[in-house]
Amino acid sequence: MTRDKATWTGFSAVALWALLALFTVASEPVPPFLLNALTFGIGGAVGIIWLAATGGLRSLRNVPLRAYAFGTLGLFGYHFLYFTALRMAPPAEAGLICYLWPLFIVVFSGLLPGETLRAGHLVGALMAFAGAALIVAGGIGELSGALAGYGVAFAAALTWTTYSLGSRRLQGVPTAAVAVNCLLTALLSVGAHIGLEATIWPVDATGWLAVIALGLGPVGLAFYTWDIGVKGGDIQLLGTASYAAPLLSTLALVLAGMTKASLSLALAALLITGGAVLAARAGSRRSGRLIRRRDA
Repeated sequence: MTRDKATWTGFSAVALWALLALFTVASEPVPPFLLNALTFGIGGAVGIIWLAATGGLRSLRNVPLRAYAFGTLGLFGYHFLYFTALRMAPPAEAGLICYLWPLFIVVFSGLLPGETLRAGHLVGALMAFAGAALIVAGGIGELSGALAGYGVAFAAALTWTTYSLGSRRLQGVPTAAVAVNCLLTALLSVGAHIGLEATIWPVDATGWLAVIALGLGPVGLAFYTWDIGVKGGDIQLLGTASYAAPLLSTLALVLAGMTKASLSLALAALLITGGAVLAARAGSRRSGRLIRRRDA
């Protein structure tokens, strides 16, 4: 696959993740661990069927156990926290806080060896945190669960950041491993559900369709296409595109009537997205200078 095709493949993941909050809200009242089990079971099963049909199962034999463990814990942890946050707090606001992860990736990657934390990174971080603070301030005086939900959403953002940055050391792992990670995540979720949750199934056809849509799209296909994109495409361009997800996710909820449009919500979305874009531009300018120096 060419670099351009891999990049466009990665773009599809961002579009699918913009629907994650919408389908999660539509799947209520399914509890988080059960939702994890159902959606990752679907995503993993579809992946295994595809690998069996294309002869790709052999590629799973040489994947190290640490890669499976890391990928499974990352997927399991982030989505449990994400689903929990959207059950405990207003979905649009919780989703925006969860989508602080693109900013965190940019800022924390600046602390890695060979990278530089620039002024644009810090200004972007302050803008995004101002947006998150605006959301949390709106929750003061409401049910305590809302504020707790915002905290869970923040933890989700940090979890996906850790997973994404850690994945840089696993570039040799084939995309086929994602199917196994999904199935292992589903198994972990089944055990956690049995021990910690009451079983509550979707109440109608809309709820079941939302669960199936999650498993096929945002919690299924998106992981495969993202893996292809980050390993073979333009990682900087994909990172920048991911900053559109908070706005798209919030817009989808508003258009579906699941969240009321408001000035504070719009401002928070713009601050979080704008801060992430500013941080990304700071990183891209540095990369451009390094390329020019190398070519010179």
